[in-house]
Amino acid sequence: MRRSRVLWILLLGAAAAALLARAPEAAPPKEVKMGLIVPLSGPWARQGDLCRKGAEMAVEDINNAGGIKSLGGAKLKLVVADAGDTPEKAKNAAQRLVSQEPDMVAGQGSWLSSLTLAVTEVTERAHLPWLTLSYADQITNRGYSYVFQTSPTGDSQAQQALPAIVALAEKATGKKPATVAIVNDNTAAPLSVVKPMVEGGGLEKAGIKLVAHETFTPPLSDATPLIQKVRAARPDFLLLLPTNVPDDALLLQKLTEMGLPRTRLPVVGNGAHLATPELLKVAGKDVMEGVMVTLGNWPIKGAEELVATFKKRSGEPWMTQDAISDYGHVMIVKQALEIAASTDREKVNQAIHALDVTSGPTQYFPGGRVRFDAKGRRVDAPLITVQWQNGEPVTVGPAQFALVPAIWTKK
Repeated sequence: MRRSRVLWILLLGAAAAALLARAPEAAPPKEVKMGLIVPLSGPWARQGDLCRKGAEMAVEDINNAGGIKSLGGAKLKLVVADAGDTPEKAKNAAQRLVSQEPDMVAGQGSWLSSLTLAVTEVTERAHLPWLTLSYADQITNRGYSYVFQTSPTGDSQAQQALPAIVALAEKATGKKPATVAIVNDNTAAPLSVVKPMVEGGGLEKAGIKLVAHETFTPPLSDATPLIQKVRAARPDFLLLLPTNVPDDALLLQKLTEMGLPRTRLPVVGNGAHLATPELLKVAGKDVMEGVMVTLGNWPIKGAEELVATFKKRSGEPWMTQDAISDYGHVMIVKQALEIAASTDREKVNQAIHALDVTSGPTQYFPGGRVRFDAKGRRVDAPLITVQWQNGEPVTVGPAQFALVPAIWTKK
């Protein structure tokens, strides 16, 4: 009896093992979710809208081309949340999204560095790979493993900006600028650019004297006191570092009103908000003419077809850093999914860390290569300079990316 019972147990075990061996593999998912958290309300809503348009176009292009092939043609789905206009709102949005969409494989956002810092606290705890174009060094200085910056960081931009500005000025006028005034708001991205210039000795090393420096809290109600001090200092050029379109327009209009148009004072800003169609509508063509903007990304040579498609689908007059970066982020995630052949967040994260490509998503980021260092920063990410000429921001530097030469006021 005992032998019979043992024999039956062995036979049942063998049968179960055989059934398991013949069991079909789990079917590939029909859709793969990717998050997007950007400001869709408040002063940065315009930039968030451009980010969303770029990401939506990338998702549409991927799905029309057959989806994620390594996952059986699974379609990509974008899940969007509003970051609002404060770190607290952004953090709450991230917490809701992570809770409501536990099957997300990756995400991107949140445009303003202060918002990104809050959001990535949540996504890091959730082990959710997160891509951002935000500049602040602190984003990838916290020892996080699931955050990736595709733009050069604020420190890197500060190091690259002064030589780039000086080179443009010398090429246009034959003379190196000697003095500068700085006006910036107190959010994370401008501070990360200003600090290495002022406190880190960047201006001193470049041989440029700081003659005025004003910091304000956005939103700005009156630009008069700030611009009065700039006018009194009479700098060779102005570094203008706000972070939203209303403040951009107010400052630039006040410069013109107080006798400092671009024909008298070259202005160099930082960030895609200074190169948006919305700013042209608010400030006007004459006010914007000649303004230069340094950015982490912008459509360059070779992106003409993508830009034409974006303009046709979105109705926008041109493609900004926000749109092309978020388009590229989706393509990076797509490539990682193809490599990982899995929706497991850890495997997708490992695939992004291991990326080292000179094709595919590379075409959406200047520099010719997409690779991240141990901190999650894109290696050798260059700074791009555009200038408002004839009512449109066009690439003027570096030389290998320039579409037209820069115009610099000759005193």
